[in-house]
Amino acid sequence: MSNENTDDLILDALGLLCPLPVLKARKRLKSLAPGAVLTVLADDPAAIVDIPHFCAEAGHDYLGLEECDTHQSYRIRKST
Repeated sequence: MSNENTDDLILDALGLLCPLPVLKARKRLKSLAPGAVLTVLADDPAAIVDIPHFCAEAGHDYLGLEECDTHQSYRIRKST
């Protein structure tokens, strides 16, 4: 397998409530190169709506989420 799908960065937003996971993701994405993938770890129930909405508004690609035992893992590709 190739490394082309390897995440460039992981943002730990566990324990943070709305709107902090989105605000921290926005700040972290600003420092990344276009096309970079950010994984956001969050356990805020609102993040399941907030993160895809943020991506749509900001023009980033929402790559989906993975349900983990105690949290979700969201993947975002920075727009070009």
